[in-house]
Amino acid sequence: MPTAARTREGRDLTDSLTALQVKRTADLDRSTLITDIGVVGAAAARWRAGRRLMRRIPLKQPMPNGTIETWQLGYLLDVILIRDPWMHRVDISRAVGRPMVLTADHDGRIVADVVAEWAGRHGRPFTLLLTGAAGGSYVQGTGGPDLELDAVEFCRILSRRAVGDGLLTEFVPF
Repeated sequence: MPTAARTREGRDLTDSLTALQVKRTADLDRSTLITDIGVVGAAAARWRAGRRLMRRIPLKQPMPNGTIETWQLGYLLDVILIRDPWMHRVDISRAVGRPMVLTADHDGRIVADVVAEWAGRHGRPFTLLLTGAAGGSYVQGTGGPDLELDAVEFCRILSRRAVGDGLLTEFVPF
């Protein structure tokens, strides 16, 4: 069976892995994909839970500003691999012209996590009102700017899919 590393063909490993996954699942119908996600997701969660030491492995990650951050593998598995597909869901819904169905329970948790990391990265005071089903109100310190925008647009800006100014120039990885 081909692996992403063997089929890389000069591409980034992540792009190669994505291409391989698309190729393997392209002919599956919707109900099969949904069933497979349930099976694979549960197995992946069990696998991750049993790899405590491995989760501490450091990974060097280039940032858009040219710096290099050191992430632990656990951060990649638990945070980035949740945010990334979520943001691709945003991209796809926009590309096909269909609205995203958002919930506070699911999407709101992802957005709240992004807000927490964004606040920690810039460390400055703010009052933030995010609108929409995934939104919420957030405050850090006093005397900072008052910001109000759609929760999904907030994430698009922080991921550099849209342009922001002031505190909204702080990049958050997705």
